[in-house]
Amino acid sequence: MIQTLYYLERDFRRWVRGKINVVSALVMPAAWLIFVGLALPIRFTDNYLDFITPGILVLTMLGASLQGGALLMFDKVLGFLPKFLAMPAPRETILFGKILFITLRGLIQSTVILIFAVILGAHFLDPLLLIQTYLILMIFGMLLSSVMTTVALSLEDHDSYSAFNAMISMPLFFTSSALMPYDQMPAWLASIARLNPVSYAIDGVREVQAGIFPADTFFGLIVGTLIVLAISIYVFRKATV
Repeated sequence: MIQTLYYLERDFRRWVRGKINVVSALVMPAAWLIFVGLALPIRFTDNYLDFITPGILVLTMLGASLQGGALLMFDKVLGFLPKFLAMPAPRETILFGKILFITLRGLIQSTVILIFAVILGAHFLDPLLLIQTYLILMIFGMLLSSVMTTVALSLEDHDSYSAFNAMISMPLFFTSSALMPYDQMPAWLASIARLNPVSYAIDGVREVQAGIFPADTFFGLIVGTLIVLAISIYVFRKATV
């Protein structure tokens, strides 16, 4: 655990020093809240900001996780990763450090977006509901960061990772239930959205918002995270750079 915390601290120091990275990570979600949540004349709900806020929170975690793999890629390109892999500490501590950092960074960004949404008029005031919301975001962040860190380990260079990131980021968001409910989508899009893991997390946050404990969401995300994490640990233990 101590070795994992060293990797976590290293990435946090690097992130805080790059202040533009902190600001840029909040610009797009904030823009969605303002220009979509407040501006669009949506008719299927009285408060579209309440509807879209869970989607923006999950989008923030999605963005943090997709960008998180780039951290490992930079270590790989700059030559740090081979040195880390050769250290006596278990290799999976590198993975755990990255996952913890990416998830915590996403939760910090989500907190800023949540505060901003409440100021604009969204309703997330019950502390118990907030705890459940954060748990969903945390598990979802761990799931996605495990995937992206393993992808970064498997690809050759930063351009390849950027291309992979661009290829999946927008489809994941726009084929989810972030912007509209399933009954307002075309049938083909609704079928895709129901299979999208981003929709799974968004629907869970919306159930929490409605006062429903999303047991299926928690179970599905936890099982998925454990499976992906086991695969990631195996890949890291066998990795050669």
